[in-house]
Amino acid sequence: MLAYLVCAFVWGTTWRGIRVCIGEGGYPTISAAALRFLLAAILLAPLALRQPKTKWPKPAQWPWLVAAGVLDAVGYALVYLGEERVPGGLAAVLFGTQPLILAMLLTATRMEVVRWGELVGALVSIVGVGVIFADRLDVSSQQAIGVALILGSVVASTTYTMMMKRHGDGVHAFVSTWIFIAVTAICLCAVAATRGFPIPWPPPLEPTLALIYLAVFGSVVAFATYFWLLSQVSLMTMSTLSFVLPIIALVVDALFETEVRLNARAYAGIGVTLSGLAVSLLWKSVATRMRMSAVQV
Repeated sequence: MLAYLVCAFVWGTTWRGIRVCIGEGGYPTISAAALRFLLAAILLAPLALRQPKTKWPKPAQWPWLVAAGVLDAVGYALVYLGEERVPGGLAAVLFGTQPLILAMLLTATRMEVVRWGELVGALVSIVGVGVIFADRLDVSSQQAIGVALILGSVVASTTYTMMMKRHGDGVHAFVSTWIFIAVTAICLCAVAATRGFPIPWPPPLEPTLALIYLAVFGSVVAFATYFWLLSQVSLMTMSTLSFVLPIIALVVDALFETEVRLNARAYAGIGVTLSGLAVSLLWKSVATRMRMSAVQV
């Protein structure tokens, strides 16, 4: 239970952390993302290097892990750029649709069998996302662009999740995560370098604390806890994080967000989007209970 709460609290608050890190008087957007993953890669290196050679990727797996890291860099660049325009709670809701978009992509590629309830949930959430996009477009074209950037990040992260699932077998979680994060850091640092890698000096207090929090807790502690939790509880339990994280992020925004406020229609869209995720989770729960009952009979 404690590990679950750690993942929920940390990842539910990182969205606000990004806003603080790149906000007024903070770090330039791409530099902030690059520094976060560079620090996380340095911290994760000892955990990965301690693993035996048998737990490292085979030659055929390396290109896929590297490609996944590149996609992660694209995804996080879009997240950070998107959070220049929309609040963290809204970004978390949009990113919470990842399991549902994954279900649709798995169906299209026939990589795994997806239940009808998951597809229905995905369709409901897409309607909610459409309401959110239309609402933000009415408020500001910049906020609508922010929504589109976050959705682009969801597609990128969903794609690399499928790649890691298919091509990451036999690789230790710490090793695959370190390679993944290190490649992300290299790509983001390269992009930041083309812009001169601007870093404010002296380091601003609150944005710097947010950067350290994102690197240490959002990337290292949360991922390590998540991987341990995966070995202890069911995937059904872990999937509920997709529903919990946006709610925590929205509460944090309600308490601290002052620059961008959401109106009633935006919250209606959020409600529809989360309802779609709830339908998917409920369907999984019912299907699991039915299978268990059939086995017992």
